[in-house]
Amino acid sequence: MTGDAPLWRKREPEDHYDVVIVGSGGHGLATAYYLASEHGIRDVAVLERGWLAGGNMARNTAIIRSNYLWDASAGIYEHALGLWEGLEEELGRPMLLSQRGVLNLAHTTHDVRESVRRVNANRLNGIDAEWLAPEEVKKLVPIIDITPALRYPVLGATYQPRAGIAKHDLVAWAFAAAADALGVHMIDDCEVTGFQRSGDRVVGVHTSRGPIAAGKVALCAAGHTSVLAERLGLRLPLQSHPLQALVTQVLEPVIDTVVMSNTVHVYVSQADKGELVLGAGIDAYNGYGQRGSFSTIENQVAAAVALFPIFEHAQLLRTWGGIVDVTPDASPIIGPTPFEGLYLNCGWGTGGFKATPGAGHVFADTIANGRPHPLAAPFGLERFTTGALVDEHGAAAVAH
Repeated sequence: MTGDAPLWRKREPEDHYDVVIVGSGGHGLATAYYLASEHGIRDVAVLERGWLAGGNMARNTAIIRSNYLWDASAGIYEHALGLWEGLEEELGRPMLLSQRGVLNLAHTTHDVRESVRRVNANRLNGIDAEWLAPEEVKKLVPIIDITPALRYPVLGATYQPRAGIAKHDLVAWAFAAAADALGVHMIDDCEVTGFQRSGDRVVGVHTSRGPIAAGKVALCAAGHTSVLAERLGLRLPLQSHPLQALVTQVLEPVIDTVVMSNTVHVYVSQADKGELVLGAGIDAYNGYGQRGSFSTIENQVAAAVALFPIFEHAQLLRTWGGIVDVTPDASPIIGPTPFEGLYLNCGWGTGGFKATPGAGHVFADTIANGRPHPLAAPFGLERFTTGALVDEHGAAAVAH
């Protein structure tokens, strides 16, 4: 809110739109904004079954980085990071973007080998990346334990100085406000229950608030995208899992960068208000509940205390969970489908937030022009039949 004025208008759904976007998370909102701002397509509705940006956008740890191994992944995430760096100025709203750097720790010989490989690959792609020795890690993060006798000793780390965090709610509100100002309709409490078809073409959606016709339909529903697609008989190579995180009570500043570890599977940053934000890996079971298991919390807390002994004095304040959709190669799906007029942006797994402006930008271009944006082309649905996978499982350390 600015004073008493809402950031976007509450809308009633109209009978027809040029483009209907299903899902009001960061990707859906960014797609709507770029459709309107760069392609002049303003007859757009963003449909949300709950409240705007109340799904994964409100349930993540807000980490931003681009140090992925493969060229295709590095390309789209670096594109996103470049947009992040000018986004507050472009949208005219604060997002608390903090380029405090991200460390990925190495604990084994295998970790070291793969980490150095990734640093070299990043540099070849023009991405800022460094390899740090344990003493350099300690200098950057004084509270970390680099004792060689640890069960998982810190043997070094990759470091991306331009990486960091942003305030996820502010990001969503900024995109929503900018899209609304360009004429996009934000419609919450509007669940999509099915699709209108004319042969093999999707021509609209059925919703809890009535049918809405559309020239094109774009799915940005994260963990529920596969559920929606099944209503067309389209089976997507996706599995949905809970992903949870937690925060502590407010503390004095103790860490001013983001530290991630794949081997012990925990990552931590300190929010602007002072809470420690800790995340873990996905829960192994499939599910759509916005919560996780106690065993995951126990493991991530144990890992955090092992790396940062000072954390044993912190008190847990709250936990939360999101629903991530994971593909077999841990890379997203962006592009058209076998149904004309239906487009997919899904499968981001745990990497969706950091891609927000880049994903929205290339997806809007794909929708507007009816063909994949060059940065989206490697992530088409057809790669699962051609075998041209972009396998990021483990290649970029923890995927958050």
